[in-house]
Amino acid sequence: MVDVKSQYLKIKEEVDSGIQEVLDTTAFINGPQVKKFQKEFETYLDVKHVIPCANGTDALQIAMMAVGLKPGDEVIVPAFTYVATAEVIALLGLVPVMVDVDADTFNINIEGIKSAISPKTKAIVPVHLYGQSADMEAIMKIAEDHKLWVIEDNAQAIGADYTFSDGRKVKTGTIGHIGCTSFYPSKNLGCYGDGGAIMTNDDALGTLLHKIANHGQVVRYYHDVVGCNSRLDSIQAVVLSAKLPHLDVYRDARMKVADYYDNAFADVDVLETPFRASYTTHVFHQYTLKVKDGSRDALKAYLDEHKIPNMIYYPVPLYKQEAFKASSNGLEHLENTEALCKEVISLPIHTEMGEAQLAYICDKVIAFFK
Repeated sequence: MVDVKSQYLKIKEEVDSGIQEVLDTTAFINGPQVKKFQKEFETYLDVKHVIPCANGTDALQIAMMAVGLKPGDEVIVPAFTYVATAEVIALLGLVPVMVDVDADTFNINIEGIKSAISPKTKAIVPVHLYGQSADMEAIMKIAEDHKLWVIEDNAQAIGADYTFSDGRKVKTGTIGHIGCTSFYPSKNLGCYGDGGAIMTNDDALGTLLHKIANHGQVVRYYHDVVGCNSRLDSIQAVVLSAKLPHLDVYRDARMKVADYYDNAFADVDVLETPFRASYTTHVFHQYTLKVKDGSRDALKAYLDEHKIPNMIYYPVPLYKQEAFKASSNGLEHLENTEALCKEVISLPIHTEMGEAQLAYICDKVIAFFK
């Protein structure tokens, strides 16, 4: 699905020399390379505070700890997303309230959010799925009206732009009270291990997030709050610093691949190509088709047979996962979520794809439907 090695070879000299510097200085944890990347990422996102951490799941957990959520508080999340979004909610003794997503954008449904709000609701976690933003202007208005926290799960959309109705343009992950992202190797900005970051424009939250991620301390051995141990190591920071200047180039390459797929499948009636919302760019962490004739699983088997990578993100709604049955409050059916779980399939998309690869994939997909 991705070609991390070919991408590495283009930045090999910078990555290798940076890693060697870490080995020579032995500043493996929170070394100067981490602080350097932190500042670079703050500049790229135009955000006041970036708090590097160990992974994207930790980022979400630390964010929820920072806003003071208590056991029993309800947090609204999309039902069609990766498990980590709801997992950290349950780990903290909170209640994940799962709502449907839009059939077009695959992102959390605005009317669904409104209907799910109760006196126990304390936060909304929109997930910018597959690479484009949820409708953040509408979500922030709901949050303001109901005094709710907004924590963006930006793991799949780093580098995407969101445009407000007044024309103001900002990066996803910087709109809510807190944003969270992952640097898992397959992400658009990925390191060579695990890594993550938390973003905020709130000075007080920035200080608290730093503190929680470092055992609740600012001064060593003086612990002000109960925190956790979540740090980005220096070697991963080197990789991220090498990749960050290329992130927009990576984005453009992914968009080009998506355009190729769109054009190739334009006349295949049973395939619905990805929708682009007017208020956001789509950075295509995934290129996800909808197969509308019930043959998705047969297509997957055919692609597997022809050694074409493919994935189903995601085959089961969160509320039907065994881990969440007890906390889903008897939720049994969300129309769009259930339909997407039966229809979606993602094709390879990455920065190193050539036309020969794309032509082979598209020809095989088209041949399946003839």
